[in-house]
Amino acid sequence: MKPSRDRRGDNRSEPSRPATALKTRDAGPRPLARREGALPGENLPLILEVEPNEDYALLDSGGGEKLEQYGPYRIVRPEGQAIWQKALPDREWQRTDAVFTGNTDEEGMGRWRFPKTPLGETWPMRHDGIDYLGRFTSFRHVGVFPEQASHWDHIEGLIRAARRPVRVLNLFGYTGLASLVAARAGAEVTHVDASRKAIGWARENQETARLGDKPIRWICEDAMKFAEREERRGSRYDIVLLDPPAYGRGPKGEVWQLFDDLPALVDICRSILTPKPLAVVLTAYSIRASFFAIHALMRDGFAGMGGRVESGELVIREKSAGRALSTSLFSRWVAE
Repeated sequence: MKPSRDRRGDNRSEPSRPATALKTRDAGPRPLARREGALPGENLPLILEVEPNEDYALLDSGGGEKLEQYGPYRIVRPEGQAIWQKALPDREWQRTDAVFTGNTDEEGMGRWRFPKTPLGETWPMRHDGIDYLGRFTSFRHVGVFPEQASHWDHIEGLIRAARRPVRVLNLFGYTGLASLVAARAGAEVTHVDASRKAIGWARENQETARLGDKPIRWICEDAMKFAEREERRGSRYDIVLLDPPAYGRGPKGEVWQLFDDLPALVDICRSILTPKPLAVVLTAYSIRASFFAIHALMRDGFAGMGGRVESGELVIREKSAGRALSTSLFSRWVAE
């Protein structure tokens, strides 16, 4: 049996709720219902922008492609939302070091072409003084999502302003940039990802960043299953980061479907917050929904807790013509 909801250790009483159930990993169906209490304040739409900088820049976009500068390399990748025309001349697009070809789907397999010199799998990158490795992957990703820098700056500010020990849980943590930023700011971090390869890359990034002495737990586990176990163990966190895929599988074949599983995971994340939490940050990629959907989910999920829910889009500002390329939706609950 799942433990009673009011045994969370945060001294907030929980009203009984009708047994609308969503399936969870370990404990069977999880009772879910709309929580009682005043809804958090809201701030929407909030557009968080990443401007071109010396570490990363969106140089140009259009015709279903984007031209980016990652450290020393100029890279061309498919971009379905770039339905406008390119601003830079063809000669600028031809001065590239790597071009992704093949499947143009967000998670489709493909390969890289190197017009100048064949490049290795990794290359040195930096974010705000943190060194890490860029990577050419077969899924067109390069080991980092630069639009997330807005979230990284936000959580770093929360951690430093807290002036107390802060515990961060990073679910679906991928290659660990958010974990490294949080650890550098002074937090104790638990980083969870279902991919052993991604965990290995994250550990490598920790060493590359010379942050090996920082307290980061690297855990290869299904995110839902880990969160459920943390709830039963009474583990609590001040900040929870959620960056789930639309679809995925855990290391033991566990299936993740965002629209089916996200409501239960948000519910669990609320239950594993400390008595004085700071934030829960949700980012969603490649889903057929607007940010209003996850905004409503987060406001309902954190009813009675005060604070505010901020929702909108993460965008990257283009260098050539100043256009904004939307990359993902987000919603975050922030305590006040």
